[in-house]
Parts: sequence; C-alpha cells; structure tokens
Amino acid sequence: MIGWLILLLIISLAAVVVIRAILFKPQTEVVSAVQKPALDEEKIVSDMVEMVRCKTISDRDETRIDTGEFEKFRNLLKERFPLVHQRCSLERIGKTGLLYRWKGESSSEPVVLMAHYDVVPADEKSWEKPAFEGIIENGEIWGRGTLDTKSTLCGIMEAAEHLLKQGFAPRHDIYFSFSGEEEIDGPTCADIVTELENRGIKPSMVLDEGGAIVEKVFPGVDKPCALVGIAEKGSVNMEFSLQSKGGHSSTPPRRTIAGRLARAMVQIERNPFRFQLTKPVREMFDVLGRHSGFALRIVYANLWLFKPVLKIVSKISGEEMYALMHTTCAITKMEGSRAFNVLPPKASFGVNLRVLGSDTMDLVRERLRRIIRDDEIDIRIVTGMNASKCSDTGCDQWLKLKKVIRSMWSDVIVSPYLMLGCSDSRHYCRISDNVYRFSPMMLSKKQRDMIHGHNERIPVDTLIKTVEFYVNFIHELQNL
Repeated sequence: MIGWLILLLIISLAAVVVIRAILFKPQTEVVSAVQKPALDEEKIVSDMVEMVRCKTISDRDETRIDTGEFEKFRNLLKERFPLVHQRCSLERIGKTGLLYRWKGESSSEPVVLMAHYDVVPADEKSWEKPAFEGIIENGEIWGRGTLDTKSTLCGIMEAAEHLLKQGFAPRHDIYFSFSGEEEIDGPTCADIVTELENRGIKPSMVLDEGGAIVEKVFPGVDKPCALVGIAEKGSVNMEFSLQSKGGHSSTPPRRTIAGRLARAMVQIERNPFRFQLTKPVREMFDVLGRHSGFALRIVYANLWLFKPVLKIVSKISGEEMYALMHTTCAITKMEGSRAFNVLPPKASFGVNLRVLGSDTMDLVRERLRRIIRDDEIDIRIVTGMNASKCSDTGCDQWLKLKKVIRSMWSDVIVSPYLMLGCSDSRHYCRISDNVYRFSPMMLSKKQRDMIHGHNERIPVDTLIKTVEFYVNFIHELQNL
C-alpha cells in the first residue's frame, strides 16, 4: 500500500512539473511603431569624435589627473549643444558633476538620464589605432570611451538638442546627470544625489548605463536579449595583514607571516559563499526561461523543486552564472618583503568581494574571519558598499522603458537582470524606487570585451541608433 502511495505521489509530482513547463510560455506583447527622427548624422559623428579627443582619464591619485582635459570636455558640450545650454539650466556640483535641468510643464515626477564622461586609461601600445584621436574607419569610431560611456552621454545630448530644435517641451522635468569620477568610485554622483535630496526632488525614474542587447548569454535562448539591470551587487575591498619583527631569512620562524596569510587565502578559496536566488535573478529566469527549450523550461518553471540542481549548475558553469547567485571573493593584491633574504615586518593581501542579496559588508567580514581561523590577522574594510535595493518591474516606468526598447529592436526579449559591476546609479536608490541600468545598443561579445580593454570602438550605426533611442524615450516620458 505504501509503495502505491509513493508511486502515486511521484506520478502526481511529475505531472505538476510537466504541466507547469507546458504553461511556461512567453507572454504575448504588442510592439509599437517606432519614430524615425531626421537626425543630423554628420554632426553626431563629429561630436562623438571630439568627445573622444578629450583625454578625460580619471585616477585615484589626483596629481595624475589632467583637469584641463575635463574642462575641455565641458566646454565642448557648451559649444556643440547650444540649445541645451540656452534652454536648460546647468549646475556644477562636486568635483566634476554636471546637472542639467530641462524644465517641464510640471516639476513633479521628474526623470533623470545619466552617463559619465571620465574614462579608464588606455595602454596605447596594445591598441591597433590611437586611443584618443577618434579615428573613423570601416564605419566605426575608434577611441577610449566610445562604449563606456561617452556614447550614451552623446546620445542624451544629441536627442535633447534635436528635440529642442523641433520645439519639443517635456511634460515633466528631465535632469541630465553627468559625472567625471565614475571609473574611480568618486563622490561626485553622490554629491549630486545629496543636492537633489536636499531640494526634496524624488525622481520617478532614473536611467543609467548597464546591460545592453546581447546574444547567446542565456542557456537555450537564441533570440537577442535586452538586459536591464534592476539592481547591482555591492563591492567591498578588504585588506588582511600581519606584522612581525622581520629579520634575516637564514633564521626564519616556523610559521612566517607570509605563510600564515597564504594559508588564509587557501581557506577563503576553499569555502565559497552560500547560494542565493535574488529577485533580479528569479525574474530573469522567469522571463528568459520561457524562451528556452522544453527540457530547460521544466527547470525554470519549477525552481521551487530544482533549486538544488540550479545550485550545482551554477558551480559547474562558474564565472558569470556563479556570480549571479553567490557573493564572490577575488584575491587581487599581495605584498610582503621586497628582498628574497629579508623577512617582511608586515605582509598583506587584498580581496575584492561582490556582495549579493542579504549579505552585507559586516557579515562577509565576520564570515571570512571564521574561515581563516587566525585571530592575529587584522581584517580591515578599505572601501565598500552593500548591494543596491531592487527596482520595480511592475510599474509604468518599467513598462515605458520596455515599450521603447521593443519598438527599437522588435525581435529582442526585454528582461530584468542583476548587474555584477557597480555604477553611479546606485546612489540614486536613496531617492528613487525605479533605477534602471541599460545601455541602448546591441553589443557582441567581442565589443563587450573592448570595454576597459584594447581597441574600444563603436559602429556609427550603433551610435545613431543610441540617439534615436533617447529621442523616442524622451517622447515616451510624456505619457508617464
């Protein structure tokens, strides 16, 4: 009798799993007609080239920053976008902040469009073409910042200039928030947010850089995916250090401080953080999983049952799939003696953690302390921030953004996702519930690898479409 009951339960469970997978289908969506604005493409390309020629390289060491290049960029904006500077107010906030206000019929429900104009350094010896000359070849503009993120800044400004020429007036205030310190986690964007907060301004929506339109990034899904970040992991830098009396290497102690730290590093890598399935990742699986093959739909439609399988898959897959569901800890720095025959008076190593979900800076530090089991090792948080809060995907703001993306790229699947890196937009989570991270461009894996890498460049067609996106998006904001 018991055997029959068990068999009945197994059959019932299998039936539920299969039925849920059968019903787990893509939702029907209506694609709206897209507006094709008559843009001055020659001007857009010329503006982008001149932006690239401004060497706005940020550095944590302020003595290495060429502030003249940053001022050159800011003056370029005034020269190239005269209507924006005539019709919109501009404030300088913090070290490098530019805050434009395009006044609308109402100051309620304002929207913020973001970008940053600083760039990371370029090892020009490894580039095929100069990184700061804005060379155009084979329909592509070469240069550092063409993808990250002078292209989106250019897109926002070009769209605004174009619409102002057409006599367009927004219904709600639109702010353009640009920082020149994003690449070094500088305080400028936080300063802008603090200023808005002090004025009682609560944006109904914020759009910053983030995901893009990509292909073959999700198992079983062949269609291109527009990934919109609705949250991002936290980032924490920690230093682990030990001190000693130093001395000559000919008479070493049984356990050197370098050896003890090495043991700590091994223990950290042997004990990864726990599996977590956060809201952005669950929603991504729910959206993209519906477009996968039937076998995978069985898993994604029944995560309540297959979560242990997903946990194993994430460990086997590694890298991005693993990082989506775990706090990660990368050992990135090691320091000790500078001579082979000298025992170091101090040794240290540094780690960068990307903090997920309910983990916090303090919790991960205490967990690492327990793992290494050496109370004499000092663990210091150098810099850090917890994971951002998660933005809504059931509100009008999300639906408007999704509508514009689908109208521009009709064959894409728009999906929420979790950003593994950090952006300035995290600061806006203090004053807005709807912070989205999306770079409106289709990028191949090769192009994504150029960001912070060698030979960064953007196809002219991609740049023009970026401007078209912002023109359509600003128009759509009228309906919020």
